[in-house]
Amino acid sequence: MRKKEHLSARIPPVLRPEHPTPRAVAELANAFGLRVVGSVDAVETTGVTLSAAEVQPGDLFVGVHGANRHGAEFSAEAAERGAVAVLTDDAGVEHAQAAGLPVLVVDDPRAALGDVSAWVYRTHPDEATDLPQLFAVTGTNGKTSTSYILEGILKQLGLVTGLSSTAERHIGTLSVTSRLTTPEASEMHALLARMRESEVRAVAVEVSAQALSRHRVDGIVFDVAAFTNLSHDHLDDYADMEEYYQAKLPLFQPEHARRGVVSLDTDWGHRVVQDSRIPVTTITVHPDVEAEWHVDIVEAHAAYTEFRLTGPEGRELTTRVPLIGWHMAANAALAIVMLVEGGFELGAIAHALETNHRRYPDEDEREQRDERTSAIECYLPGRTERVSGDHGPSVYVDFGHSPDAFENTLAAVRQFTSGKVLMLFGADGDRDKTKRADMARIAAAGSDILVVTDHHPRFEDAASIRKTLVDAARAAFPEHEIHEVSPPEAAIRTAVGLLGEGDSILWAGPGHQDYRDIQGVRTPYSARDEARQALREAGWEPNSGPADHTRTEGTR
Repeated sequence: MRKKEHLSARIPPVLRPEHPTPRAVAELANAFGLRVVGSVDAVETTGVTLSAAEVQPGDLFVGVHGANRHGAEFSAEAAERGAVAVLTDDAGVEHAQAAGLPVLVVDDPRAALGDVSAWVYRTHPDEATDLPQLFAVTGTNGKTSTSYILEGILKQLGLVTGLSSTAERHIGTLSVTSRLTTPEASEMHALLARMRESEVRAVAVEVSAQALSRHRVDGIVFDVAAFTNLSHDHLDDYADMEEYYQAKLPLFQPEHARRGVVSLDTDWGHRVVQDSRIPVTTITVHPDVEAEWHVDIVEAHAAYTEFRLTGPEGRELTTRVPLIGWHMAANAALAIVMLVEGGFELGAIAHALETNHRRYPDEDEREQRDERTSAIECYLPGRTERVSGDHGPSVYVDFGHSPDAFENTLAAVRQFTSGKVLMLFGADGDRDKTKRADMARIAAAGSDILVVTDHHPRFEDAASIRKTLVDAARAAFPEHEIHEVSPPEAAIRTAVGLLGEGDSILWAGPGHQDYRDIQGVRTPYSARDEARQALREAGWEPNSGPADHTRTEGTR
């Protein structure tokens, strides 16, 4: 097996095709009926970008109206770097002309970006017949987990895989870190073109609500789209839950997907089924809910969750996922049904998941025996990731930052804790403030001890964020043991010092991220590394864990 490559940079690179095919800009203008200012005769383009700083020779630079400035104002920088033309609106024409570049004019360049990028990279389904199979996952929680599990199963099936997630982008053995949950449309189509070059056969893509609202997956038709759940989050971007739901719904229309798999574990799933205009199948963990597929937990273990998936025509599969909690089993089952909807036989999936494990029957008997087990092989960075060793308190680092995520993950940790459960968390600054009180109440309800600290304060006052969380927790549970500790380096050491053998810490929020956003500066920081060091200082030996190399620049 080839050693997995990893490209690491403070600002992660954009993956583009290594051998792009030039396309005539005049043909592009004609294909989309664009108004042309200047001459595009004999001008060819090989790429598309929204960032002047990332222009490569031959690029079409796209200038969109930003929050503070118009992107076309950077046309001169784009020209210096080798841009051959600018796509912008009427407000950007003068800036682009001043840079000496021909201009393609459209009413809304961001809305046109997906289809234009698909044309340049030849990744639109109407033109390309050699694209990999595309699987999309949306929902408030579970997108990353489902995507990684899906990729893991595809690998066990023997396929060269691709992944686009909050944490990483994968192309076969190549891995780079992510900037956004779903990349901008120009980057998304460049990624698909690079995957095609690398003979990737199937891709798992996280699709956020913001990605749909901001046209990041335009020009793509997914073979299968899945819905996990919907719960309180992102109400800084959307006026209310109804608007948030409506932002998700376009993924289940013919413009974006051919088939759908919808979890009915939240009431919003029933709405998706009702409002979808593509064929959908349904799945649930609730035995009293009518659905085509049902998930039953067979065994909950500290190292895995075993579940049974039953579906139409008596189809059945029992397997395990190396993660804790019923919600992780639900994510794994959802991934399996996505593959079935994508044309994979359930029997072939079952065969691929069968593995041989060698173990000792008991401590005294040294003769090994083989046990054949069905198991999904996957690693999820920063998702209920245990960083502690065999002794001392168990410490889990998790990316969850919503009330629903707190509730499910705390319940999973509680199930395998004989002693106390301590919850350590903070809240994002300059993000949805309406969920903070609920996060604090649920954190207190599910724990024996609560430690409130900082997360990404951004441009908010960190002490004010902490006070909101502490006040909400104390109002709901006046007798609860609550500590307010800042900064998080001190908070994790306080948490470890409060506990001992048989106890557990759930540190929610930072997960895989390796920075904290303070006043607009991304300060290098790893919760996994800090937790391991805190354990060492307390006399406990943590696990070594996988290399902590993930660098992300955002989560939307």
